[in-house]
This record gives sequence, C-alpha cells and structure tokens, in this order.
Amino acid sequence: MDFVELEAIEGLRWSWNSWPVSRTESNDLVIPLSIMQTPLMKFNELPLLSYDPLICSRCGSVLNPYARVDYPSRIWICPFCYQKNSFPRSYAEIGENNIPAELFPTYSTVEYQLGHQGLMTPTRVNSNPVHNWGTSNGSGLAKSNSSSFSSSSLSSLDQRGLTGRGIGIGPAFVFVVDGSSSEDELKALKNELLLIVAQLPENAMVGLIVFDSMVRVYDLGFTECLRVVVLHGERKPSSSQIIEFLGIHPTRQQLGKPQNTQKHNFILPISECEFNITTAIEDIRHSPPPSSGHRPPRCTGAAILVAIALLEGSLVPTGSRIMVFTSGPATIGPGTIVSQDLNQSIRTHRDINTGNTVFYKKSCDFYKQISEKLSDLSMVLDLFACSLDQIGVTEIRPAVERSGGFVMLSESFESDQFKKCLRHIFSRDEDGFLTMCFDVTIEIITTKDVKVSGAIGPCVSTRKQNGSNIWKLGTITDKTCIAFLFEITQEQKAQPGTAFFIQFITKYRHGNMGFRKRVTSAARRWVSGGAPEIAAGFDQETAAAVMARLAVRETERNFPREVVRWLDKELIRFAGKFGDYIPEDPGSFRLSTNFSLYPQFMYHLRRSQFIDVFNSSPDETAFFQMMLNRESVIGSLIMIQPTLTRFSFDGPPGPVLLDIGSVSPDVILVFDSYFYVVIHYGSKIGQWMKMGYDKDPGHENFRRLLEAVEIEAGQLAAERIPVPKVVRCEQHSSQARFLLAKLNPSVTHKSSYVVDGAEVVLTDDVSLEVFIEHLQELAVQG
Repeated sequence: MDFVELEAIEGLRWSWNSWPVSRTESNDLVIPLSIMQTPLMKFNELPLLSYDPLICSRCGSVLNPYARVDYPSRIWICPFCYQKNSFPRSYAEIGENNIPAELFPTYSTVEYQLGHQGLMTPTRVNSNPVHNWGTSNGSGLAKSNSSSFSSSSLSSLDQRGLTGRGIGIGPAFVFVVDGSSSEDELKALKNELLLIVAQLPENAMVGLIVFDSMVRVYDLGFTECLRVVVLHGERKPSSSQIIEFLGIHPTRQQLGKPQNTQKHNFILPISECEFNITTAIEDIRHSPPPSSGHRPPRCTGAAILVAIALLEGSLVPTGSRIMVFTSGPATIGPGTIVSQDLNQSIRTHRDINTGNTVFYKKSCDFYKQISEKLSDLSMVLDLFACSLDQIGVTEIRPAVERSGGFVMLSESFESDQFKKCLRHIFSRDEDGFLTMCFDVTIEIITTKDVKVSGAIGPCVSTRKQNGSNIWKLGTITDKTCIAFLFEITQEQKAQPGTAFFIQFITKYRHGNMGFRKRVTSAARRWVSGGAPEIAAGFDQETAAAVMARLAVRETERNFPREVVRWLDKELIRFAGKFGDYIPEDPGSFRLSTNFSLYPQFMYHLRRSQFIDVFNSSPDETAFFQMMLNRESVIGSLIMIQPTLTRFSFDGPPGPVLLDIGSVSPDVILVFDSYFYVVIHYGSKIGQWMKMGYDKDPGHENFRRLLEAVEIEAGQLAAERIPVPKVVRCEQHSSQARFLLAKLNPSVTHKSSYVVDGAEVVLTDDVSLEVFIEHLQELAVQG
C-alpha cells in the first residue's frame, strides 16, 4: 500500500489503515488510532464549487461520494447516521449520468465557496468533462460556458468588493516593534516593514505599536504631524480600560444589521493611511541605552495587550494578526521573563525543572490567559524573535501556538532567514490575494462506533451540543498538519468487513476574505483483531510522527528521562506484539518490512532535540516542539531522523546511512535536519579548496562537484519556511558538531577496534545496533 499516493488523494495519513472492531483490540496495537490531516493541502485537482453544500439534517455531515442516492425520489442517505435527506430544487436534473461533483467517486475532497448571492446550483460531472453551472431560474439546472474550477468563477461584483480602493474590508495587521533593539537591527527591520506595507492590498488594515519601557500607539489618521498615545508599560489594564483611554468608542451591533468595522485612527486601511504609516515606521528610533549592568526595559506583554484591545475596539470582522518583532526578553510589566539586573541570569531548563524561577509561572499564566482571548476573538499572534539571547518563547508559546501563529528564532533582523520568512508570509497567490487564511474551524463527523479523543497541533478544541468535535485555529497554511486521535466506542457493534466513515469539514476565510468550506470524506474497513489487514495497513512513518507529538506532550509534565522511559516501554510492547520470534530467543526476532523502520525512528527520536534538551535553551526547545506539532509526516521524519546525501567523484550523489561510517576525507555530505542544513567537507576536500583547485580550469570536475552541493543545499533551504540555517564546515572543525551529534555512533572512542584514519564519535550513547539488540532481548521475554 502506497501511503504517500493515498495522501495525495485524501490529504490524510493514517497510522492504521484497517481498524479492529473492539476497544480492547485497538489498545493492544500500542500505536493509537490516529490520522495526520493537512486541512488545506494542495491537490492536483480540487473541485471548487460556487454553491453551498448539502448538510445532513441529523448529524451535520456534508453530501459525499459514500452517500447512497435514490435518484427517482431525489433522496440521499447519510452514511454516518442513515438519515434520509431530500435534494433541493436546484438538483432537479440529478441522475445516474448527471451527478454533482461532491458525489463523484474520485473527489473525496471538494471545496465550496460560501455566501454567493442568488441560488447557486451544483457543478455537474458527466463522464469526462466537469462544468460550472450557473444560477438556477427555477426550471432546473442552467449550464454555463465555464469549464473550470478556478477561483476566476468569482463574480466581478465580488472582485470589486474585495480588491477595489476603499471598498471591502481586508485582514488587519498590527505591527508591534521592540524599540529597545539596536540601531542596526531597527534599520533592517524598518526596511522590511516598509517593503511589506508597500505590497499590502489597499483594503488591508494596519496599526503600529512601538514599545520599550512604555507602549507607544501611533495615530495613523492624524495628518498634521506624527501623533502618538503613550501608555505605561508596567501596568496590566483590561481591554475596556485601554479602549477607553485611547478614546475608542465601539458601537454596539444593532439587531438585524450586519456588524461593521468601527473606524478609529489607530487601525486604518492602507488606502487611507499609507503615507502616515510609512512615515511612522521611518520615525521609529532606538531607545536610550540602559544603565551599565542592566538589560533594556521591555514591556512586551503590555504591548500585546494594547494590540489586542485595538483590534477588539475596531470590531474587525475579518482575520487579524498581531506581529511582534523583538530582540530581547520582557523585563518589566505583565509577562516579565527576567529582571533588568544583568546579575540575574535568564532561566534554564534546570531552573524550570527545579522551580528555581522568579517570573516563569506567573508569565506562563499570563500568556495562557492571552491565548484564550486570542482564540475567542479569532486573532493570531506571530512572534519574530531575532536575538542572540533568549526572549521568552517558552512562556509566550501558548499564545502563539493555540492561535495558529508563526514563530521564528533568528540571530538578527538583518539575516536572510528573517527576510525570507516575513516575505513568504505576505506572499500572494496567482489572483493577487494574500496567501493567508483566517477564522478556521475543523469539524470531524464520524460513524457512531468511532470517537474523537483529541488533537495535537496548533488548534483549540471546542464542543457542540450534539457531541461532534470542532477545533478552532486563528490561521492556517497549506502545510499545517494536525494529528487527530480516535477511540473505538464501548458499544461498537459493527462486523468485520464493513466500512466506517470519517469526514473533515474545514471552514475558513480565504485570502480574498470570502468564506470557504473544504470537505474531505474517507472510508476504511473494520477487521478482526488478528487479521493480516492490520499489519498490511500499518504506516510506520505516520506512527513515528504521531508518537513524536505524544512524546512532546509528555515533556510538558515529565522530565526528559521519564519520557525516554515511556518511549522505550511502548516500543518494547510494540515489538513484542508485532515481532516474529521464539520466546526467550533474541536471535530469532524479526520484524516484517511494514514494521522494520519503526524502532529506528524511535531510536533517533530518543536522541532528538525534542526530548534531549542538553545543549539547548528553553526557547530553542519550545521552538523545535512547536514546529514539530504543525509539520507533516515527511517534515516530521526529517526532524526526527535527518537525511544524509553523499557527493563524491565515485558516482552520482545519493543517500547514505546516518552513521559515523559515512564520514570520509574525500566526500562531501549534505545533512538535512529540517532546522539547519550542514555542508560537511571531508578533510581532503577542504585542503583542495584551500589550495584553490575549484578555481583552476584544470579541475573542472571539482568545481562542478562543489556547485552541485551548493545547488542541493540551496533547494532544501528554498523549499522550507522557516528557512533553515546553512552551516558549512570541514571535517574535524568545531562546526562539524552539528553533524556528528546526529550520527549513529557505531564507532566511538570506547570501541575495541578502530580503523586507522576512521572518524570516531566521542559519546557515551549506545549505537543503533546495540539499541536494537537490547530491544530484541526485552521483546522476546514478554
């Protein structure tokens, strides 16, 4: 079974593609029943339907290919609850040879454009072509001349309303800038912000806040001069107090009338304030340096509170983002990370574990409250932390992660990493709209025998009265991936061989500010506990990604050593369950192809930066874990078990084992760990480069080899956001530790036999071979 090809059709990766019929049998699988879903995954062919979906009157599921249809009676039967639903008049011409796109067998995923004026009729699917059908005139389905599903089917009225000057409401962005950053850092940041502002759609709304010891809010509607309202940075006012202080008077929504944006001078459309916000950004100045022995005063938490109040006072009905740009930790006010006194060092992992922290718990509680506020208001908090020191990502993490926001760690605002990431966020699609999605909800409908037990990812759970599950996100990208966990209900009465169904309904606001609903429907079969279909349907890559997220969740309440023990215990259970062996005979232990790589993934997961926090700061660990919790299966595997590609004169480049034995003086290795890419030159290669052979026309092959390596590393960096750091190092150099720390230490300084000139790893970690031997010994004892 090719799980990657299946994902390209459904946008789903299942840890188990066949499920046992009872809860007890499912618990024996060790790896939970789970699905990794990429809600807005890009498909080669995705029907875009310009009408509202048909909803089951009982369970809320959407019409899909698994529904049974009685064409003469114009009735469809829901596969989830077996409710009979009637087709509306717009489906009058439906028939076996004339079916709408949502019933076509190959379209397990369709997307609807919601809220179009008039009665829109479905897209008809004939034997070959797919056509858009126009508005019904009451006499059936009227065929139009269009024959594509592209977003160009939006009416010209919609286009004018969304992109015209001063017409329509776009997304809102509040830029929160750290005024305590150095002059060079501020200069680089201002240049990027000016570039972004110049490229924003004219209906996008913007606001600007600068903070140090005070919070300065720019009045973008005052034309006589630059006008700034200053708030104290050490206080923690409520949103209503901030709104009142700023003189914002949001009007209450009148019954029966749509909610409008409350216009005030602190957040305005670009079309009305482009000159003023450009002038304001250029006017940002470096705050006076602190006294000797002190950190700069930063009231980051207070600035975020003010930004939330601005958006809340605007009554912005569209998506909104608060984008924080900072170069250091908060030292005053709510959310303080560390004191201004440089004699007090910022907290470490050890301090957090032992409770030896002054501000940590209070700061975490503050940002958890912020996260709830952001979720309720559908706001997004983005954090761009560009500093050589920690800035408090660990404490701010709940607010960023639960809102679906973006976090980035970099050394400087001058770095290419920062510039590429920020420009990518504000990129546009082929129609000129921002590639941003807002106000996202994911609803899961299941058959009665299946229960959703949770989700791990950048989302917040909510509950409906009918028991179905809904998760909320402030924003989402086409790469955001969420792990959903499932259980078999105690009352499960389905028989092996029958099908069960799961439907994902993702509603979001598109970059053009119109609502869309993407519906993915999937079916799998029940099997008996010992059926061979269970093993055949095991996706070990997805299982490793899910277990990695579960392990990260365990780190929130247990020490790393305990998390490693938990992983080992689960792996031993797994090997004992699915291994083929003679009891008490480790030499007889075998795992089939479908399971053979899973222990290897767990070995590297135990040593990964997600669990092993040695040599990582709390901020780095938080960043790594946040990225893992939103990455797809393939991306997660690269984080867990990096890839290693060998370049040499012996043949074409190719993958090699992630082992110390792959290091050689006459080869170049390209190491990809997702967060950084290492170009490792063997000692001989390094000597040839120092001697200038790559610039000698007589050594053309050497120059081409080096170019091929740079192209490979450049492609890896270009395809990924956040952009990975590229490290170039030579064998035996200090920078080589980025590679050596991740290699399997098959040869160490304690090895009994070492080949002369061979690379060794100075470590006490066990090698993969020893780890597997121990696993076999323990698994056969069960």
